[in-house]
Amino acid sequence: MHILQQFAAWAPMGLPTFLFYITVVVFVHEMGHFLMARFFGAKVDVFSVGFGKEIVGFTDRRGTRWKLSWLPIGGYVKFAGDADAASTPDRNAVAASAAERVQMMAFKPVGQRAAVAAAGPIANFILAIVLFTGLFMYAGHTTIAPVIGQVNKASPAEMAGIRSGDTVSRIDGRVITSFDQLPEIIGLSAGRTLAIELTRAGQPVTVQVTPQLVRVKNFLGDEMETAVIGVRQSPNAPVITQHYNPLQAVGAACGRTWDVVRLSLQGIGQLVLGRASLDQLQGPVGIAQITKKVADFGILPLLNLVAVLSVSIGLINLFPIPLLDGGHLLYYGCEAVLGRPLGERVQDVGFRLGLVVVLGLMLLATWNDIARLNLF
Repeated sequence: MHILQQFAAWAPMGLPTFLFYITVVVFVHEMGHFLMARFFGAKVDVFSVGFGKEIVGFTDRRGTRWKLSWLPIGGYVKFAGDADAASTPDRNAVAASAAERVQMMAFKPVGQRAAVAAAGPIANFILAIVLFTGLFMYAGHTTIAPVIGQVNKASPAEMAGIRSGDTVSRIDGRVITSFDQLPEIIGLSAGRTLAIELTRAGQPVTVQVTPQLVRVKNFLGDEMETAVIGVRQSPNAPVITQHYNPLQAVGAACGRTWDVVRLSLQGIGQLVLGRASLDQLQGPVGIAQITKKVADFGILPLLNLVAVLSVSIGLINLFPIPLLDGGHLLYYGCEAVLGRPLGERVQDVGFRLGLVVVLGLMLLATWNDIARLNLF
């Protein structure tokens, strides 16, 4: 009963909302592959949102089966000449006629195949830019000046000489315009010494600060490990809202998309180097919880979360792991250099290793979700 109570605490609102928006993001991703394949004249056998048994679907006049499947996390596009949804080439395709080969992805030039593989992640980035552009045009962008308010006693900030009233201008050379940038940068420093440039009474001051790792609770109430220097923003810091015309909004949206990519790569780098805890990985349950919490704040924060999620899915799919789009791009790059495709044995081993990596990460993230729910 305890497990059911914990599940019911977030499922009614979090799960349907999460499934709806993840379906939108997945649909856009797969549509990128689909449209690029159609552009190059490749036949698409199946366009599926979700995995497993088909719930509902139809076949269009070009022979593509469009379907919604039972397991709604993910999706795929299966091309003519592919053995499965992972775009593994069908060994029997070599016996196809010349007319059939023209429509098969496996027989398209390597550049076209690479474009089709990259189109999915690119579609995710475009979706994020469109959403961010709309948000910037509608609500603008509000920033709180990076003015230091409280400095905790015996904290790294106090020991480095940071004082209340100081304004942060740069951290390790990066320009700081909002207080929100401080936890983003400091949280990923993993205890590395930072050069923080301040403005104090109109004069520039530079201090060296080594953040300390602490356990804190996020807005979900879950504990996580992060690096801090022990400061809070000033309650009297100026609040600036910037409004954008359409062209400015597109530029700001591109910048925001790049920020998500950059911060994601930094976070992954910290995990790989062992400078961040693996318990920070979120699985479907964790993301559903976040979706529910963000939805409570309104539609605008939720759309912002969808944009971030779209960037994340696009970025993850570009990783050079066989089974993902980045793995296909890796194979195509090798083919372009060698002048021939990699051997079937090499590709098969790569796909199997990729499957192990992807499943391992999914299991780890799901275990973290279960641990956060205190099911045990």
